[in-house]
Amino acid sequence: MPRYRPHVAARPSWRCRVCGAAWPCSPARLALLGEYREDRTALLVYLGLLLGEAMDDLAALHDGVAPPGLTDRIVTWARSRRPDHPGTPDPADR
Repeated sequence: MPRYRPHVAARPSWRCRVCGAAWPCSPARLALLGEYREDRTALLVYLGLLLGEAMDDLAALHDGVAPPGLTDRIVTWARSRRPDHPGTPDPADR
């Protein structure tokens, strides 16, 4: 029976150690959302810290410049989506 391997970032490339996709890959995002389902703010703080580390690592690999779109890739995806109608609870916040 195959053993579950967490989809974590390989540094300094910030590619997933399991699937090789840009981290956080889809399985990593799902795992993070599950782990932080009760505290989206804590997830965003954690991802913000990782963003700083990723910027440093990737800038060192790319002549001192972090790749464009890194904030969206690492942090923005986890922001809660606004409900279509005011007063409607966002399912992502449950």
